[in-house]
Formats: sequence, structure tokens, C-alpha cells
Amino acid sequence: MTAVNALTIAAHDSATMLGRELKHTLRLFRLLFIGAILVPVVMLLLFDYILGGAIGHGLGDTAQGMPYVDFLVPGILMMTVAAGSAATAINVSTDMTGGIVDRFRTMAVSRGALLAGHVGGSVLRALVTTTVVTGVALLVGFRPKASARDWLGVIGIVAAFSFALAWLSAALGMVAKSAAGANGATLPIQFLLPFLSSTFVPASTMPAGVRWFAEHQPFTPVVESLRALLAGAPIGNTAYLALAWCAVIALAGYLWAQAAFRRAAR
Repeated sequence: MTAVNALTIAAHDSATMLGRELKHTLRLFRLLFIGAILVPVVMLLLFDYILGGAIGHGLGDTAQGMPYVDFLVPGILMMTVAAGSAATAINVSTDMTGGIVDRFRTMAVSRGALLAGHVGGSVLRALVTTTVVTGVALLVGFRPKASARDWLGVIGIVAAFSFALAWLSAALGMVAKSAAGANGATLPIQFLLPFLSSTFVPASTMPAGVRWFAEHQPFTPVVESLRALLAGAPIGNTAYLALAWCAVIALAGYLWAQAAFRRAAR
């Protein structure tokens, strides 16, 4: 078999697994809605309508001269992407513990196609859920100043970050003993890291130790990149740092997931 034929077969198998993952998404729509849409929307409404007045007034000039809702939404979009990691980890864990992988091993299915399908489905879900949450944000007063080019940058960063978290979530799902364990393993991604970033307040307002962590973890440059793009402001080198974090997380998640899959195969 030539390399071209092997790549063609792998792409076809991955597309088939992607279709399977999208069908599962439609069947488990309530999980997608509650986990990846409802929770970020509730956080948006909570921090905008209930806490936003006090936080926005307290931030003053540190909010980069924008209304608090405009400051908040980029971080909520990243929380939306992070919330989708649970579905990916749960789906991978269910496949690994439910016996379907053993059936695939008896078929002429290329290695890696199953995980590629999960990751591709996760990225598509993230694009859909962030679009829905953006629509809700517009209804509650979010007013972006992004140009068409800036919006393309926003889509690119959302896709890159969701791709990175999808591979990390797939690895967590591979090593989890159950679907509940897979969901629990993603909780730091869904809540801890977003809260310890510049999602809700600038990192400069935090105590020294927390500020150092917030400034040197992946969520902060990703959120700051989106914030600059949506505000139509210069983005500087923040985007390069955000994409570098995405590349590192994606590579680490990919290698971990593939190694775990090979161990499971043995």
C-alpha cells in the first residue's frame, strides 16, 4: 500500500468516525446543551447582571476602558470551549469501556481514526456552542467592534483552542476508568483554570502569587487575544503566545492519547 493510499484510507475512516460522533451529539443533545451552553450562559448572566455592576465599577481603568460585559464575553467564550471538554472525555471513555473499540479492532479501520473522529466532533461542537453563546451575549448588551478580519481571527483562535483541549480531553477519557471519572477529570479545565485567569477580572488585580499563575497559564493569553480582536484593538504578541499554548497542549494531548490507546490495544 502506498503512502497516498494509506492517507486516503485514514482520512476516509476519520470522516466516518466523525459522522458517528456527530450522530451521538444529536442523540445526546441535552448533555451538550446543559454542559456546553447553559452553564456558560448562566455564568454570563450572573456576572453581567448580578455581579457586573460592582465588579465593573471596582475595575475602573483596569478593564481596558470597555463596558464590563465586553470585557467578560471573551472569557465566557473560552469557558464555553472548555465546557465541551467534558463531552469529549465522556464519549471517549464510553467507547473504551463499552466494548465498541474491540469491535473496531476486528475491522479494517485505520489506527487513530476513532480519536480523530472524537476530536473533530469536539471542534465542530465548540464552534456551534460559541456561536450560540455569542448570540446570547449580543442580546444582553455585548457590542464587539471587530472587523471581518478580526472575526476570522476569533474563529481561528476558538478552533485552535478547542482542538488543543479536545486532544487533552481525549487523553483524559482514555485513562479514566468510567464516564463519571472522565467528567471529573475535566473539571479543572472547565472551572479552575478559567477562574484563575483574566476571564472575570484582569490578572493585574489579583494577589501576587495568584497573579503570577494567572499570567503564566494558557487561558489568559487566549482570553486576552479574543478580547483584543473583539474590541478591534491591537493584539500584539499575545496571539502568538496563545497559539503556542494551543500547539503545546494539542501535542501533549495527542501523544498521551495515542500512547494510552496503544496500551489499551495490547
